[in-house]
Order: sequence, then structure tokens, then C-alpha cells
Amino acid sequence: MDCDFCCEKCASKLYAKEIPIFESLSKEELDRIIDIRKHMSLEKGESLFLEGDKVSKLFIISEGMVKLSKNTASGKEQILNILSVGDFLGESNILGETSESNVSAIAIKNTELCTISRNDLKEILFSNPSICLKLLSELNKRLIEVENLSKNLSNNSPEARICCMLLEFSEKYGKKTNDKLEIDLPLNREGMANYCGIARETLSRKLALLEDENIIKLIGTKKIIINDLELLETKIF
Repeated sequence: MDCDFCCEKCASKLYAKEIPIFESLSKEELDRIIDIRKHMSLEKGESLFLEGDKVSKLFIISEGMVKLSKNTASGKEQILNILSVGDFLGESNILGETSESNVSAIAIKNTELCTISRNDLKEILFSNPSICLKLLSELNKRLIEVENLSKNLSNNSPEARICCMLLEFSEKYGKKTNDKLEIDLPLNREGMANYCGIARETLSRKLALLEDENIIKLIGTKKIIINDLELLETKIF
């Protein structure tokens, strides 16, 4: 994809206030960010950075999706979060001292990102404190999500973990169709299993049981219909 075209698309998203951390900026302030940003592309499966890498840029997703994951003690992947258009990553080494990343960031779709260097972003933050508040708010939200994921993985049965994941996906990616929710899944079956911390075979078996109970309907490997959201919620407890 042509870089200039991608950067034009990113600029239009900034001007349209589609990047939440910059929504309070004036046109002149946005012009400054657009002037200093750079562009990069990732193909599906390509890594942005890995555990142990030092990251000195802020990355803003303008198209696509990126998963954040860690390797467990047994060498398995544990997916921690999925970021999409408007989300940012790499912020921890921008706000604090540069250190090794404790997560890997890998594209799960062809992805376009705009980047801002550590020094440029610091200059922007000093002159626009509202961005700091947005960053802190988003970091707090992610901390809560990680805490909820940790609680889910440590306390819940495999079925409850799957139901928690489906409820999260329905909130983030669900589209209302009549009285049902249609979810375009951000992960394949292997990724969903890694997100829940279970074997792929267990995931497939539990999804089939939920379908047998008419709580969900599987549409190939890319979509799930939630037929009964309330009943799905009861499966967590």
C-alpha cells in the first residue's frame, strides 16, 4: 500500500477526531502532530516489537489490529489485549525510563500505524496536558482489563473463561441485528484459546456446547452470533 495514501488516511482520522488521545487538540496542534508523525505498515503475523525489545516510539493504529501477548513459563502464548483503530501502544517507555518491553505486539491483520518519537511526544505532552490525562485514563483502563483477565484465568472454569471472552468481544466488536449480537471475531480459534489460557480442542468443544444450548451460533471461523446475552452472562457464575 502506498505510504503517502496511508498517511493521508491517518491525517483525515486525526482531523476527524478519530484518535481519542488527540481529540481535544486544535487544528494547529493537530497540524503539528501530522507534520512530525511517520508511517509504517505491518503484514498479518508480522511483529511490531517483541518481549525484551526496547521501544522508544508511540505507535497509533490507523488501520488493522495488533495483539499484545506474553510467553508463559511453559512457553505458551498468553494474549493480554487486542488493540484496533485509534488505539496506541509503546506508551510505557514514553512516560517513564526506556526499558525492555514485557509484552510482544504482533499484527493480527494487515495493519497501518503512525509513529511519534519519544522526544517529539514529550514536547507535545508538555504543551498539551490534556493528552497526558487521556494517556493515563487509557492506561488505567488497560490495567483494569489485565486484572480482570488475571482473575478470569485464575478463578474461572474453561467455559466461564470463554463466556467472559465472548462478552468482551460482544462489547467491543458486536453489532446488533434484531435482538441478537453479531461478532466479527478478531482472533482465530488458536488465538481465542490462547486468550482464554486453554487448549484449542477445549475451546472448540465448549463453543459447540454453547451452540447446542442455542446461546450462540457459529458462522464459520470468522463470526459468532450471540442469541441470548443474558444466558451467556449466567454461565460465568
